[in-house]
Amino acid sequence: MTDTEVQDFMEVSRTTTAYQLINEMNKDLITQGYRVQRGKVNRQYFMEKYCYRPKNVEGV
Repeated sequence: MTDTEVQDFMEVSRTTTAYQLINEMNKDLITQGYRVQRGKVNRQYFMEKYCYRPKNVEGV
């Protein structure tokens, strides 16, 4: 997801909050051993973090 998509989804400011959220999630992904692209975040990871979607649930 791009900063604009995060901004629209969370209804926050892009210049501060959206970038901060992306950076925090990317730091978490890096510590888990994933490679990330600066300024973007994995959509599935974002949805798990902010939509309270349970992990490993079949049929969802």
